[in-house]
Amino acid sequence: MTRVTPNALPWLVLSAVVIVLDQLTKYWVLTALPEYTAIPVIEGFWNWYRTYNTGAAFSFLADAGGWQKWFFTILAIVICGTLGWWLAKTPRRDWRTALPFALVIGGALGNVIDRQIHGHVVDFIQWHWQDYYWPAFNLADAAIVGGAIGIALFGFFPAKKK
Repeated sequence: MTRVTPNALPWLVLSAVVIVLDQLTKYWVLTALPEYTAIPVIEGFWNWYRTYNTGAAFSFLADAGGWQKWFFTILAIVICGTLGWWLAKTPRRDWRTALPFALVIGGALGNVIDRQIHGHVVDFIQWHWQDYYWPAFNLADAAIVGGAIGIALFGFFPAKKK
């Protein structure tokens, strides 16, 4: 008889939490913040700034004419499916693999929801220093970046074998 090892699919609960928090914050932004108006949170560093992105990171392909909505939607679904499949193959106790995968899945699907409902991604967090402004982003973007950093760091610095 084959022994069944619990997989890391329960980490998808974290993905669902990321999606819910992302969509709730975007709902707040769409109902409470004016468009294209900086509202300081920490003067000289952090603003709420409601803006939209039809492209990907750093507005990549934002002016592509509309096809990019489907391109980024399909790309996100393929990536999420692949990461989900890897989660199914990952032991549940391997949080160093499961946590970053779950963050990327949640963030990617949060932005897919925006693309399908609005035709663009709602961004609202704006960091800056003096006259240098980082591109606006949202919680889904932060989850994707955090997950990608985790994948890279844990890949370069794997856990020590016991």
